[in-house]
Amino acid sequence: MDRAAMLEAFNSIVTVHDARSLRESLSSREQEQVETTVTELFDLLGKAHAMEILSLFAFADKPLRFSEIESALEIVANTLSVRLQEFVAAGLLSRTKYDEVPPRVEYRPTPKAEALFPVFGYVHIWAIEHELDASKDGENTH
Repeated sequence: MDRAAMLEAFNSIVTVHDARSLRESLSSREQEQVETTVTELFDLLGKAHAMEILSLFAFADKPLRFSEIESALEIVANTLSVRLQEFVAAGLLSRTKYDEVPPRVEYRPTPKAEALFPVFGYVHIWAIEHELDASKDGENTH
């Protein structure tokens, strides 16, 4: 499948119209809960290296050890440790500690995280077609 076909396929999965219709079908209490969850997710994903870490899991085909993540992403150990703890606490990753010498700890995505992974695929396809222009501030001058 070529890039254009992949982008078209992703765009046809959920349209803005579908999202609006779904949102309008929710009660105000449900809408508030969804907005809270989205805000909390974006706050978590906006933290340093959070997107890089989850993206690594999205494209990995096996559980990952701390050292594998650290070397793949070149993230300072303290920062990586904190992010992984936050993902475990949020229910996005599970942590398995093995009683071995040397100690071995593996992280794997939970079904909750796996449900987010198509978003990472979509973002990567979007990035193939687009790029951000960091030199512009988005303002129009006349």
